[in-house]
This record gives sequence, structure tokens and C-alpha cells, in this order.
Amino acid sequence: MKIAIIGFGAAAIGFIEKIKDSDNEIHVFEKSKDVYSSSISGIRADGKLFVSKEMGGDIEVDITLQEKLVEYYISKTEDRKFEVGSSFTNKEYYKQFYAKGFQPILSEFFHLGTDQLKQILFKIYEDFKSYKNIHFHFNQNIQDLEILPGKVLLDNDDAFDKVVVAVGRSGHKLIKTIINKFPEVVTDNTKVDMGVRFELPNHIVNDLNKEMYEFKVKYKSKTGYMVRTFCNNPSGFVVTENYGDFAMVNGHAKLKEKSKNTNFAILTTVKLTHPFNDPIGYGSHIAKLFNLLAGERKVILQTYKNFKFSKRTKHLYRVEPTLERDNYILGDINLAFPRRIAESIIDFIENLDVVIPGIANDDNLLYAPEIKFYSNKLNNDKFEDLKFVGDCSGETRSIIYATAHGWLMAERLMKRSENE
Repeated sequence: MKIAIIGFGAAAIGFIEKIKDSDNEIHVFEKSKDVYSSSISGIRADGKLFVSKEMGGDIEVDITLQEKLVEYYISKTEDRKFEVGSSFTNKEYYKQFYAKGFQPILSEFFHLGTDQLKQILFKIYEDFKSYKNIHFHFNQNIQDLEILPGKVLLDNDDAFDKVVVAVGRSGHKLIKTIINKFPEVVTDNTKVDMGVRFELPNHIVNDLNKEMYEFKVKYKSKTGYMVRTFCNNPSGFVVTENYGDFAMVNGHAKLKEKSKNTNFAILTTVKLTHPFNDPIGYGSHIAKLFNLLAGERKVILQTYKNFKFSKRTKHLYRVEPTLERDNYILGDINLAFPRRIAESIIDFIENLDVVIPGIANDDNLLYAPEIKFYSNKLNNDKFEDLKFVGDCSGETRSIIYATAHGWLMAERLMKRSENE
């Protein structure tokens, strides 16, 4: 078969790794100008891998496969350097959080660090490039495709037996084009996560960081919204991300360079019902409102006390921001978030403070917006020759689950080919 893969990220890596030893002709189309400009999952990834049945996606991924893929990435690191942690395998911690209404999430973590991702991706690329049946096409931003009997055309030019779309969430423009052509491919598109990046001194969560590296909990707030922690970064850094026509906040940690603060996201899951069908549009609108208030490409920073009492922050106290000064303004997050989301976040922090004293300190920091878009869930049984893998399919939300999705799709296509 002649197979096209659009995008070179985690899902594509899983697909290629599984299929590379076959006699299939593989063409990888990546919009970045070269491998140095591309990324496994951008700075959003933080190089954080985990093994869990409770998080990472909505597909079934066997623990053995998850562990195999974690080892695959670790094997590409320099001298196998990484950090580890276990989320709530300690029963006492589990009981403490559960007793206060939290749902602890079980997981094993392996942190490679943002600073290692480029090297890891380059090693993977070098391996794939050595195969005569694998061809890379950089600086190729595929914008459209056409499904014909027995083949798929890319940008009305090259024809392929199979096309695998692995563009991640950043490839939403191509996905939107496909959905506009084939709206029936969408099975679900109602959710979006909106919240803040929370930053506090390491000493408040030092015991948790040492025990788990990343603690993940869910909490049903008094508003009825489910609130969760996401992407904890011990001794990490807050950063902004450019999404084209708006900017948002995120966090990451490095293996070598460390800060004095820990940051993590506090996200409220908003699930809307009919006739609503544009969660990305809704989340984007909120993000643009923040940028309108803060100024172009900037986010809003506020102390927790001021956030709780809806007062604009004018001065900071003990906690020094790790986000660069020209990327934020001091302001009031409440001016842009709907009231129910703000109340959900406050309720979450106040209850978390009971378990972790100091979480609700007046001068801890909140940056906004942090919004996680759920891609539309797409039906992979709709087309015989067009498949979607990784985050762009709406089925995964992590490096390991996206890699596994690509792996399993390659396995599925090879089995079908053998049976034909």
C-alpha cells in the first residue's frame, strides 16, 4: 500500500514505528519547515509520559502497550535521564483526598522534560529516515483532501491507497475542512475545559511532588461542574502559547533548569447541549476576550485573594511569577470568565486547601486563560481509506495514548491488508 501520514507528532510516530518493517510505502507530510521546527506535541507536552487506565484518552489501551511505548521514548533520551512519580499509589494520600470529596486518579509518571523533546524527536526521525520505504516531506501544509473510489487525493495532487490524519489539535483547520465536507463524520463535539494556571511556592506542595511528581484529582464543585488538576510542574515555568489569533497560558518543567515554584492547571469541564455544536469557537471567543483585556498576545495574572473577591490585582507579594514580565498584565480574571466557572475554581481551591494547607494563600498566583479544546470525536469507521489518529480524532489527550492510537491503527490496517 501507498500510505500518507499528515503530521509528524506522537500519533504518527506510533503508526510509523509499528508499520516501518512492512513493505508499505510511507509518505509523511509535515507543515514545519524541518524536523528541528516540528515537535512531538509542542511545549504543551512537557515531555510527560504516563501509564494509566484512568486518563489520557477514550480508547482502550492495554497497560503492557503503554509501558512498551514509554520505554520506546525513554530509549531515545540522553543516558536515560528522566524523573518518575506515582499518582496516589500511596493509600494514605488516596484516603486523605477521597475523604474530602476528591476523586484521586491513579497513574505512573515519567517526566522527560521539555529540554529533551527536540533531541528525542530527532533520534526518532533519524531512525525512520534510514528506512527506504519511509519518505518525509517537510514544509507541506496539507489543506484539503478528496475521497475517490479506492484512493484519497491530497490537495488534488498525490493519490494514496490510505491516508492517516495525525495533525493533533493544532491541525484543526484541516479537520474543520474535512468536517465541512463530511459533517456526518462527527460523533460528539460538546465539551471544552476552561480554567487557570495556578502557581505557588514549591514548599507548599513539596511532599506531594516528591511522592507523586504529578498529582491528579477531580472534584465535583458546588456549581455542578467537574473540576480537575492537569499538568503539574514541580520547579517549573509558566509560559504562553500562540494559537494564531489568540494566546493562552500553559506550564512546563525542564530536566535541568529549575524554578522555586510549582504550577498546575485547574480546569472546569463545560459540556453544552443541543443546539450548541462549536466548543472550539466558544473557547476561542473566551480566549480572545482575555487578550482584548490584557493586550495583544498577553494573559492576565491575579493573586488568589483578588480573584476570590473580584478585585483587580495591582501588586504582588511573596510569590514571584515565572512567566516573563512582557507576557502578562496584572488584572481581574473575573472580567472574562463566566461566573459559574470562576465559582467552580474558587470552590475547588478552598476544598483543596483543607487537604494541602497553603493552596489558598492570598498571594498565590492565577494566570488566565488556560483552555483545553476537545477535538470533535470522529468516526473512524466512516471511510475505508481515510483514518484519524491521536488528538485530532477526539479520542486521545496525551503523548502515550496518541502514540498508542497510531500504533493500533497501523496494526489494524496491516491485518486488513493481509486478509484481502
